[in-house]
Amino acid sequence: MKKHFLNEYLGRIIVTICGIFIIILTIVIAIFLFYKGIGTFTVRKHSILEFLFSSNWNPAMMTTGTGQIGSAVFIIGSIAVSLIALIIATPFSLAASIFMSDISPTMGKKLLQPATEIFVGIPSVVYGWVGATVLVPYLATTFNLPRAFGILPASIVLAVMIFPTITSVSTDAIKSVSNEYREASYGLGSTRWQMIWKVILPSAIPGILTGIVLGLARAFGEALAVAMVIGGRDGFPDLKNLFFSSTYNLTAKITSDMGSSFDGTEWNDALWTMALLLLIISFFFIVLIRIIGKRGQSSNEKK
Repeated sequence: MKKHFLNEYLGRIIVTICGIFIIILTIVIAIFLFYKGIGTFTVRKHSILEFLFSSNWNPAMMTTGTGQIGSAVFIIGSIAVSLIALIIATPFSLAASIFMSDISPTMGKKLLQPATEIFVGIPSVVYGWVGATVLVPYLATTFNLPRAFGILPASIVLAVMIFPTITSVSTDAIKSVSNEYREASYGLGSTRWQMIWKVILPSAIPGILTGIVLGLARAFGEALAVAMVIGGRDGFPDLKNLFFSSTYNLTAKITSDMGSSFDGTEWNDALWTMALLLLIISFFFIVLIRIIGKRGQSSNEKK
C-alpha cells in the first residue's frame, strides 16, 4: 500500500506543488511590478499619454521635485531593434528548419541541431562582448565610419540570439505536419520544393508564427547584449543614418540607470514603470501565442 502511494501520488503531489509555486511566484512578481510602476501615475501625477508618447526624458533625481518622464524614445528604440532583428533572423531560421526537417534530416540532427543548442547556452554578455569588440569595428571599417555603434549592430546581435528560438519552434512545427501531406503532394507530381512551399509551410504556419512571436518577445526582453552595442543616446534614431544611429531601448535604459537611481525618486519610479511596461508587453505576446495556437488547432481540425 505504501509503495503504491509513493508510485501513484507522491510524484503528482510534488508536480502540483511546483506548478502552484510557479503560478504564485508569477502573480507576486506582477503585483510587485504593478505596485512599483504605478507610482509614476498615482504619486507623481504624470499621465499615461506623457509616459508613452512624450520624448522629453528629464526625471527628478531627488525625492522631491517633478520632471519629465517621456519614454517614447526608448519604446521606439525597442521596436526598431526588435523588428530589424526579426527581419534578419527569420529567413535564416526558416531555412535551417526546412533543412533539418525535409532537406537533410540526418545531417540536420547531427550537425545543425547541436549547433543551434550551443547558441542557446551562450550567455548574453558574450554576445554583447563579441558584438562590441568584433562586429562594431568590422562595420566601422566596412562602411568607413569613425564608430559603428547603433541600431544595426544591436539588431544583428539580437538576430543571432533569437535564431535558436525561432528555429527550434519552426522545426517542430514543420515536423508535426503529417507525412500523408508529403506523400499526397509527391503523388500529384510535385517537386520537393513545391511540396515544401505549397503544402508543408502553409500547414505549419501557426507553429512558425508562434516561434516568430517567441523570438520577438526574447528580442524585446534582452538587455545586456543590446546595451553594449546600441550606443546609448537619449534621442530618437536619426532617419538619415538609421542603422548606425545611437539610441536606447527600454531594457538598455533600465540597465544603464537603475544602479544610479535612488529608491523613492521620480527617476527610480519611472524606471520601474518601464519594467511594468515590459511585463505588459510580455503578457501581450503570451496572449498572442495562445490565439495563434488556438487558430492553428481549429484549422487542423477543419482539415
